[in-house]
Amino acid sequence: MTIVDRHRRILDAVQQAGQLGVSALAELTGTSEMTVRRDLEHLADQGMLERYRGGARSLTLRGEEPPFAVRAHEDQDAKRRIAAAVADLIADGEAVVLDSGTTCLEVARLLQPRRLTVMPLSLHAANALTGGPQLRLLLPGGEPRREELALTGPLTEASLASLRFDTAILGCCGLTADGLTAYDLADAAIKRAAIASAHRVVVAADPNKFTRTALAFVAPVSALSLVVTTADAADDDTNALTAAGTHVRTV
Repeated sequence: MTIVDRHRRILDAVQQAGQLGVSALAELTGTSEMTVRRDLEHLADQGMLERYRGGARSLTLRGEEPPFAVRAHEDQDAKRRIAAAVADLIADGEAVVLDSGTTCLEVARLLQPRRLTVMPLSLHAANALTGGPQLRLLLPGGEPRREELALTGPLTEASLASLRFDTAILGCCGLTADGLTAYDLADAAIKRAAIASAHRVVVAADPNKFTRTALAFVAPVSALSLVVTTADAADDDTNALTAAGTHVRTV
């Protein structure tokens, strides 16, 4: 088991149980308690769990959005494949509004060298887009959410309302046949404003999102032009999305 795999297993176990002791994690990963303690110190330093004497606890309650630092390390290969497919959909010269979130951050990195106009809705994505020699970067107003650095509030909504984009690229917290959902109410409002400002709406979503429904409703599936996900998505989930009124592309 690689270090990355071990860290992933520890995070998954702590998230599922709420908290676990060092001895239980050592047994789970087949390694020594000393190694687990080092792993926990590293993960705690990255803001991915909370360390306490003898074990670790999750920073996330069930039904809440996992911290950005945790999500940034999840399913990285899948996110990069989705991001590459989404970036390929964008033609040079387009005006694009780019949502917050870890998959959209991967998209930002691919769009940075392109000849585009892009408005990012997070400071993470804005930083990734900075310095592109051909890219026109538009920054909205708004208040960044802590850690997530997603821009929200009336200033962000006003920025979106004053512009018209060729494509909105959205992430999501949950996506089922009942619609697109978000954990944060303010984030849901920004996603709705982005949808209203764009001719085409592309959602980048890993298959895990198809089994989740978050608190805040954003939009019906019929408001989405295309959903890009990975080929291991369950047929039942992708067929349900298609029946609800969108197209699904797997990569």
